[in-house]
Amino acid sequence: MSRFRDRTEDFKDAVRQSAISSGFNESKLAAIMASFIIHKPRQRTPFLKSALKTLESIGALDQFLSKHRKDYVDRHRTTEQERDSIEHEVTAFVKACKEQIDVLKNCINDEEASSKGWLGIRDSSNADTIAHKHGVVLILSEKLHSVTAQFDQMRAVRFQEAINRAMPRRKLKKVVDSNSIDTSKPLNLEHREINENQPEPLRVQQELLDDETRALQVELTSLLDAVQDTETKMVEMSALNHLMSTHVLQQAQQIEHLYDQAVEATKNVELGNKELSQAIQRNRSSRTFLVLFFFVLTFSILFLDWYN
Repeated sequence: MSRFRDRTEDFKDAVRQSAISSGFNESKLAAIMASFIIHKPRQRTPFLKSALKTLESIGALDQFLSKHRKDYVDRHRTTEQERDSIEHEVTAFVKACKEQIDVLKNCINDEEASSKGWLGIRDSSNADTIAHKHGVVLILSEKLHSVTAQFDQMRAVRFQEAINRAMPRRKLKKVVDSNSIDTSKPLNLEHREINENQPEPLRVQQELLDDETRALQVELTSLLDAVQDTETKMVEMSALNHLMSTHVLQQAQQIEHLYDQAVEATKNVELGNKELSQAIQRNRSSRTFLVLFFFVLTFSILFLDWYN
C-alpha cells in the first residue's frame, strides 16, 4: 500500500493552471465548481406539474375536511344551510380533482399511443416512463379515495342523525293517533250531543273542519313516511357509493398488478428468444463439428487402408 499515493490535489492544481492559462479567472472557476457541487433544479414536465397541482388540491381538500369535520357532524354547531354549503364545496373539490386525474390518464394514453410504431410495436425505452406515470396516477387516485371515504363517513353520520330525529316524531305521531282514536268515541258522543243542540249550518261547518283536519293528518303522516324513506335511501346510496369506489380502487390495483405481470412476461419472452437463438447457434456449431469429425474420420480410414 505504500507504493500508492493520492494525486487528487495535483490533478486539481493542474486543471486550475490549465483553466487560468485558457483565460478563466477565479470567479469563473468558483462558479463552475459551485455548479458541479450544487446542481441546478431539473425542468419539470407538464405531467409532473399537473400531478403536483392535483396532489396539492387533494391535500387542501383533506385540510378542509379536518377543519370543518366537527361543524358538519355536530348539528348544534352549524345550521343545515351551512352543512349543505360544506357538502357542496367538498363535492366541487372532489369533482375538480377527479377531472385533473382524468386529464393525466388521457395524457398517459396519448403518450402510450404515440410511442407505438406503425406496426403496433411499443418503444421499450419509453415503457418505464409510462409505467411510472401510471403509478403516479394510481397514487393520486388512492389519496383521493381515502379523502372521499372520510367524507362519506361524515355524510353517513349526518343522514343517520336525521333518521334518528325522524323516528321519535313518527312514534309520537302513532301514539297520538292511537290516543285520538281511543278518545274519539266519547268525544263523538259529546259532539253529537252538542251538535244536536247546535243549529244546522254550524254543525255542517264543524264536520267539514273535522274532515279537513283528518285529511291533513293523513297527508302529513304520508309525507313524513316519504321523507323517512328518502333519508334511508340516501344513506343506502352513500354506502353503495363508498362500496363502488372501494371496488374501483381494487380494480385499479388489479390492473396495475396485471400490467406488472405483462411487463415481466415480455421480459421472459425476450430472454426465451435469446436462449432459443443461442441454442440454434450451438446446434449449428455442433452440426459443423460432427460433419468435420466424420470427414476427418473417413479420410483417416481411407489413408490407413491405402497405407496398408
